[in-house]
Amino acid sequence: MKLRFTVNFAWALCLILATNAVAFDKADAVKQSNKAATVFKEIMGAPDKAVPDSVLNKAVCIAVFPGVIKAGVLGLGGRGGRGVASCRTKTGWSSPAFFDLKGGSLGPQIGVQSTDFVFLFMNEKGMSSLLKSKFEVGGDASVAAGPVGRQAGASTDLRLNAEILSYSRSKGLFAGLELKGAVITLDESDMEAIYGKGVTGEAVLKGSKSSTAVATYPTTLKRYSK
Repeated sequence: MKLRFTVNFAWALCLILATNAVAFDKADAVKQSNKAATVFKEIMGAPDKAVPDSVLNKAVCIAVFPGVIKAGVLGLGGRGGRGVASCRTKTGWSSPAFFDLKGGSLGPQIGVQSTDFVFLFMNEKGMSSLLKSKFEVGGDASVAAGPVGRQAGASTDLRLNAEILSYSRSKGLFAGLELKGAVITLDESDMEAIYGKGVTGEAVLKGSKSSTAVATYPTTLKRYSK
């Protein structure tokens, strides 16, 4: 049993590392964008347990990382996954830019777990961190657990002072999560597969570069936000 667990854990950590090392083709990048759209749609489909409209409508950018793998043993662990982000422009939500999420963690976690993460960038400072090729959540921009449900409570205003609001969904439970230490980097392979060589995340997120192949994600954001 112990040997089997060790093998599974090693496999999971290899998967985390491979997430950021493999060059992905266009079809796979489109699939990843569509996964993010599906996750956001599922979360917002239950208003009593979703991101409050009052919060969502103030977000400058929204990033979704579906199926991020977390693995841990003996108090040590890591996470790895891929996702997309779109920002508001004069004409609506931008086409998505592609990112990787990874980072070690400490704590009482054992085994392998798949978790969806949602990040709301609430102001220009939060957005500026996303425009970098690499930034640390909670380091380059302040982060707080986002409020959930129609009645977010009196603490909502305090939380909105943070540049980033973070959420997680695991085993069907969606909740605010103060995720610190995760590192988000631009996925150049997926960016090139969709937009061509040399296109920056800033060019996409500011609306100067777009692609109809990945229109499902911004269309989904438009459906649930003003």
